[in-house]
Amino acid sequence: MKQGIFTITENERIAEGVYRMRLAGDASAITRPGQFINIALEGKYLRRPISVCDWDEGSVTIIYKLLGAGTEQMSRYLPGRELDVLTGLGNGFDISDAGDAPLLLGGGVGTPPMYALAKELLAQGKTVTAVLGFNTAADVFYEQELCALGVRTIVATADGSCGVRGFVTEPMAALDYSYFFACGPEPMLKAVWRASKTSGQLSFEERMGCGFGACMGCTCKTLTGFKRICRDGPVLRKEEIAWDE
Repeated sequence: MKQGIFTITENERIAEGVYRMRLAGDASAITRPGQFINIALEGKYLRRPISVCDWDEGSVTIIYKLLGAGTEQMSRYLPGRELDVLTGLGNGFDISDAGDAPLLLGGGVGTPPMYALAKELLAQGKTVTAVLGFNTAADVFYEQELCALGVRTIVATADGSCGVRGFVTEPMAALDYSYFFACGPEPMLKAVWRASKTSGQLSFEERMGCGFGACMGCTCKTLTGFKRICRDGPVLRKEEIAWDE
């Protein structure tokens, strides 16, 4: 973990209630796709944890959805504003078991970490397929960006207004893949866990207090006991998850 001051270089709406923010600063603590940053907001006691969409040594790109007062406040920030940011949080995805044809599954704002993950997998010569799930066509984002990387990208919407009608598990059932990586709301992750044909990794979205393991406010039950999503996760392997039925 590393604390630093970052400067906003872009903050724009890219879908219904969804914004992309680019930050300039020292991002050297970020080492894996699937990690997150924690942003201090003026007047707010708790920082806001946001997954990393992309990064290089001097910048970070995040995508966030308007879900409350904090993210609404973020949406009003203009380029040039400085933010206090903790970087390099979370364990991120381990791609060592990905195989030749990994499948990426992103649900809503679980889509952003799939972008950096796809770049890393493609750099290793993998054939990558992504399935992105949204409620409606107005919610869809980063389909074109993933296609531009060379990722076969399938969109599923709950109302059928774009792509396949249904959830990510619908197109998933017809695909062949060597391994899967998923990020999204817990009901989606549970459905993916049940429907998956291979081993894989799931990145959990949880409300966090501190963001680095001190407060124990984001624990998740696993087969080996409770784990902290912010520190031991947010990525857990399929085989270690214990769902409450």
